[in-house]
Amino acid sequence: MRFAVLGGSFNPLHVGHAVLAETVIEELGYDRVIFVPAYEPPHKIINGGADALQRLEMVRDFCASYKDGRFICESCEIDRGGVSYTSDTVDFIIRKYKGKMDGRPGLIMGEEVAAEFRKWHKPEHIAESVDFIIVPRIPSENPGLPAAGNTPSGDYRGDFAEKFDGAEFGYEYTMLSHPILPLSSTEIRGRIAAGLGYEYLVPSAVFEYINKNGLFGTN
Repeated sequence: MRFAVLGGSFNPLHVGHAVLAETVIEELGYDRVIFVPAYEPPHKIINGGADALQRLEMVRDFCASYKDGRFICESCEIDRGGVSYTSDTVDFIIRKYKGKMDGRPGLIMGEEVAAEFRKWHKPEHIAESVDFIIVPRIPSENPGLPAAGNTPSGDYRGDFAEKFDGAEFGYEYTMLSHPILPLSSTEIRGRIAAGLGYEYLVPSAVFEYINKNGLFGTN
């Protein structure tokens, strides 16, 4: 089977993530997409929202809602704690699925993230271990309340501050045909905090979890 990896804070996981994972399966022929919630992203400071365990549980509930097993929730970054480096996660995935995985895992990245890939921890090691899947993205025109946003950390400039250039990226990659939906977790947190509707912006399992646990100001 062919596996692709989709990492992120998932604060919360939304329909854009779900559609992206489904597109990777349908367009590129992958069999499984592994969702990996980060414990502490190296490129941003998570401002508010759900804690690490709640973000993991949301992703787990979402993946479990698909009975055919196409989506897998992997807790390795939260289990490890500390800064969540993709190089460590890729090594873990390769070890865990040895004998089950055909070829190298695909690593899914939005083009705004890929534009700063050179700043990642051990980028050369990652490039030797994965097949890159780059996703066109359109910036959201309604990013939400400022308080709901995340803060770039270290040398990272954040969403769309740098433009993706394939030649500058320097590695072979596959670009998906269509952009991911112009939706962000920041926008959803902002809508919830403002008392606006969001039910159809997240999968039903995530919507149920948010309301059950009173996240993002729902109570």
